[in-house]
Amino acid sequence: MAVIADRCPQIQVTVVDLNAERIAAWNDDDLSRLPVYEPGLDAVVGRARGRNLHFSTEVDAAIAAADMVFLSVNTPTKTRGVGAGQASDLRWIEVSARQVAAAAQGHTIVVEKSTLPVRTAEAVKAILAAAQGDAHGGKTFSVLSNPEFLAEGTAIADLEAPDRVLIGGEDDAAIEALVSIYGQWVPEERILRTNLWSSELSKLTANAFLAQRISSINSIAALCEATGADVREVARAIGSDSRLGARFLQAGPGFGGSCFQKDILNLVYLCRHYGLEAVASYWEQVVSLNNWQQHRIARKVVQSLFGTVTGKRLAVLGFAFKADTNDTRESPAIRICRDLIEEGAQLAIVDAKVDPAQIARDLEQAPQEIAAAGSVPAGEGGWLPVASAEAAAQGADAVLILTEWAAYRQLDWVAIAALMRRPAWLFDARAIADADAARAAGLTVWRVGEG
Repeated sequence: MAVIADRCPQIQVTVVDLNAERIAAWNDDDLSRLPVYEPGLDAVVGRARGRNLHFSTEVDAAIAAADMVFLSVNTPTKTRGVGAGQASDLRWIEVSARQVAAAAQGHTIVVEKSTLPVRTAEAVKAILAAAQGDAHGGKTFSVLSNPEFLAEGTAIADLEAPDRVLIGGEDDAAIEALVSIYGQWVPEERILRTNLWSSELSKLTANAFLAQRISSINSIAALCEATGADVREVARAIGSDSRLGARFLQAGPGFGGSCFQKDILNLVYLCRHYGLEAVASYWEQVVSLNNWQQHRIARKVVQSLFGTVTGKRLAVLGFAFKADTNDTRESPAIRICRDLIEEGAQLAIVDAKVDPAQIARDLEQAPQEIAAAGSVPAGEGGWLPVASAEAAAQGADAVLILTEWAAYRQLDWVAIAALMRRPAWLFDARAIADADAARAAGLTVWRVGEG
């Protein structure tokens, strides 16, 4: 919405939320304190906020005044009931649709922006149709699907120069109304028009295909380690094939974020719902291998450190699911850190943007002092937030790189090694560190996919 406001100054954009604290954060004079960290977002918000970009808790008033309403609420995986663990929880979509139905005036175009299972628009349309038949009258609605394909960390650039904008619907006038907005800065040939169901399914499919590539290269990384091959050389060789391309062939600790796992599991659920068991099993394996890769990395650390990490201090560099974001949803670091804590390790965790309170929620464990001898009960793992890689490495047996922050590409390994207990290890799950420099400093180095 910030980019739309920035590129279309003639359009008034109001972002509403029931969370007053969150809205207050979006209105904070200090743009460095926006609730979402994304490179370039502060500048975009700074240009548009107060001009034609507004943040408010007055939801009904904003709906009543709007010609177009974007439903952008969370759709997490269900934790209970039918489809638990796979199906999307659509309660907030329904609540939002009902609120739009009640508060809208005149004709309103309702745009699905959240990632949704195919055919969700049927439920939205049914709720809105009931309002059209309301005794008060005067309300009409059109429903469009406009899924987002941005990537966290590069979201602003992805929005300002998108590969494509996808708009699905049945009402040509409504489709063209949304096309006219994106058309202010997106070339016409990059705006794709489809039916509603194709648009909804395209988002799930795109994320499933991307995640599949990550799991595929990680499976080959394990084989490379066993055979003496190097997954980066293999990736370069196959990425040179024009039929495959080089994107998403970087081996690592697996995919994370708010979309990939959730969307694949949703796809699995839908396939089973329609009786496509073989298809469901195929996509389910992509998630299974991703989980296996994260457990494998934790096991590699334990095995390398003489079969036990109980009481040992491990420096963990990075907790966000990827660089240039503060998002930890489904971060590979969560499962790896949990496994190591379960083994009794003492983790010193540093991340450039993730709040320690968020780490505590993800690990389901409060931080505790781990540096002082005897401060943690024998055999029990724990963790502590620290401010720098050097602070994390103090007295550590190993350093783990779990997020590809740029700063970790140029660490002073001589200085870090001098702080560690010997023998010392570097486990580079992102293959970004200067491995030669780390080895020269006296560390034993493991890099994902390197035999």
